[in-house]
Amino acid sequence: MSALANAAEEPLCSSTQLRRGIPDFGMDADAALNAVAGRLRGGRRPERNLATFLTTSIEPEAQQLYRAYLNYNLVDREQYPAMDELLRECVRIIGALWHGDSRRVVGSATTGSSEAALLAGVSLLRSWQERTRGELSRPNLVMGAGAHACWKKFCRHWGVEARIAPARAGRLALDGTAAADLCDEGTIGVIGILGSTLDGRYEPIAEIAAELDRLDQQRGIDVPVHVDAASGGFIAPFLDTELCWDFRIPRVVSINASGHKSGMVLPGLGWLLWCDRGRRRPELGIRINYLGGDDTHYELSFSRSAAPVVLQYYNFVRFGFAGFRAVHARSRSLARQLAARLHDTGRFRLLGDGSELPVVALTAEPPIKLRRLAMHLADRDWAVPVYTLPSELDGVEAMRVVVRSDFTLEAVEDFTAAVEEFVSTVN
Repeated sequence: MSALANAAEEPLCSSTQLRRGIPDFGMDADAALNAVAGRLRGGRRPERNLATFLTTSIEPEAQQLYRAYLNYNLVDREQYPAMDELLRECVRIIGALWHGDSRRVVGSATTGSSEAALLAGVSLLRSWQERTRGELSRPNLVMGAGAHACWKKFCRHWGVEARIAPARAGRLALDGTAAADLCDEGTIGVIGILGSTLDGRYEPIAEIAAELDRLDQQRGIDVPVHVDAASGGFIAPFLDTELCWDFRIPRVVSINASGHKSGMVLPGLGWLLWCDRGRRRPELGIRINYLGGDDTHYELSFSRSAAPVVLQYYNFVRFGFAGFRAVHARSRSLARQLAARLHDTGRFRLLGDGSELPVVALTAEPPIKLRRLAMHLADRDWAVPVYTLPSELDGVEAMRVVVRSDFTLEAVEDFTAAVEEFVSTVN
């Protein structure tokens, strides 16, 4: 630390010098802190950002634990064996939540669900290549219109055709019939979404799998399912216990979820689990020994902080099953209250009412313009996204409100009052 402290050999550089690039000489730590804080001053507080699904608030005790392990490298398994065991325990806990066989399920911690999706997609692709023995050269991946952009990214970078079921009025989700109709011998898998970012709704995973079972029986086309449970993977196990969407379905070979969303961990942490080692594709592992051990790594990223994994385990022991259920039940209740309040204005049509993901998604009735409403809300320190629905729906604009664990009943009242204020000016 002394070398760092002595690095600033010249007087403090001005902020204008900082803006042009790295200065010739440094400054003392307090001055640097103030310089950076000054550059960032004026931004919206994360808890007022209703666009993001990511966790924005954690307890002081969790913050303390998080800071303590920021400088631990998760990939250094030999140096930090307790950390590696903590990761494995998280995989066991999540595998049990998703009804996997504890003797067979394997998994990885990733930097988020996007990395998990890319890794899951490669596993699907390699399995398909093995099944077809190289006889087919045009792989495709089937998904609904509400699939996250990371799946299109996978298809583009790995040369896979993205087959997207068109959206229909009142229905953005992929269903079983549409999925089966798009599959053929070149299909490496079907992506089912447990909680769309467009409307917060679950796709019917069991129905999709049942239709793929029929396709296999009738035409001999055996297509696996990957469940993108980025947001729903830490909600459905606690609130929708009767819903069959996970490893209880034999056709589901892998599942991803974001610990930094409903897992209540700060960014960035994702989880990817496979039903067994064979589905993870052993040839994707890279063996290394230059960290002190002889380990196989399957993740796409390498060095990263262990703090998110530590925080995930903390949440499991801190909240337990009942605590997770209480937190998410409260968020869902607030989302449904907010949806009802907005619907009662008579100016909005609900796409998602918070009954699955705690998300309220809506379109507006004329003469309401959602982008003008978003500007009005921004003036009151609320960030709310406005986006277009898939092109089959003529580019209709929608707005989404994500109700996270730090949202409150007072926030429902404040947000609704701001919307009602805007509506009254349009009448």
